[in-house]
Amino acid sequence: MTPRSRSGTRAGTETTYREALREALREALSTDDRVFLMGEDVGRYGGCFGVSLGLLEEFGPDRVRDTPLSESAFVGAGIGAALAGMRPIVEIMTVNFSLLALDQILNNAATLRHMSGGQLGVPLVIRMTTGAGRQLAAQHSHSLEGWYAHIPGLRVLAPATLDDARHLLPAALADPDPVLLFEHGSLYNAAGALDPTAEGLGLDHAAVRREGTDVTVVAYGGCVPKALEAAGRLSDEGISAEVVDLRTLRPLDDATILTSVRRTHRAVLVDEGWRSGSLAAEIEARICEQAFFDLDAPVERVCSAEVPVPYARRLEEAALPQPAGIVAAAHRAVG
Repeated sequence: MTPRSRSGTRAGTETTYREALREALREALSTDDRVFLMGEDVGRYGGCFGVSLGLLEEFGPDRVRDTPLSESAFVGAGIGAALAGMRPIVEIMTVNFSLLALDQILNNAATLRHMSGGQLGVPLVIRMTTGAGRQLAAQHSHSLEGWYAHIPGLRVLAPATLDDARHLLPAALADPDPVLLFEHGSLYNAAGALDPTAEGLGLDHAAVRREGTDVTVVAYGGCVPKALEAAGRLSDEGISAEVVDLRTLRPLDDATILTSVRRTHRAVLVDEGWRSGSLAAEIEARICEQAFFDLDAPVERVCSAEVPVPYARRLEEAALPQPAGIVAAAHRAVG
């Protein structure tokens, strides 16, 4: 079990991704009486991944609500609360389990504004853990955020850094429509200091995490650290890789992606989802539609193997995008 901490997070002090998320939740609960957190084990246990530890004692059971083991029921309750004027934050333990609430998310949360002619908004935030790399086997490890990025009416976020973990939640709560926040499980223990200038992040823009001139590497969530590691290895070989962190998966920030590709003339897309029908495939299509004549090489994709995520560590590592695979794809692009 991962050691747990109740410490807060202040700009410039050492913290973790988990603690940054907790501080964002604490701030939301403190500043808006309409906000409450609900989900499986978010209260007395402190969250399956320790994100909400201590919030029940601080805010009480009306604001931090443990729910029965029924994703459809508590996501539906969150939608109803949002329609009634509250600002619920619903935690689903893993993205795999969110499929049990897909009817609520797709057929209700995402469509009610359209079906009501704009009369009904659903200001709901749904948080869930995504991704593999922790030996939790196939039912707890898949990356399905690309599926949700397919659905009109949703905004889909994938914070990859401590600053995004800390500051994207307030912007998500201010959105009048449903927002899905995907937290990669491999990032919870990531440590560092918060940037004091990062407050007030918007939801519409990708971020250039490392500038470069030879190839653009596009990634999101748990693949961003791998992309940055690969860029460091490429730099040692004299190849300058620019790393673009999508941050928002729906709507995609085409402008930032295309500006980078038009400068480097090459693209490597890193996506922990399966290759067929992936988010990487959509981005590749947009690059080819809008910047085809700026490309000096075919777009490369680095995705997960098309198998259920294995439990065995070496098999799991082999199935997932890794820095070595990103470096190899960049070599093919650069030639």
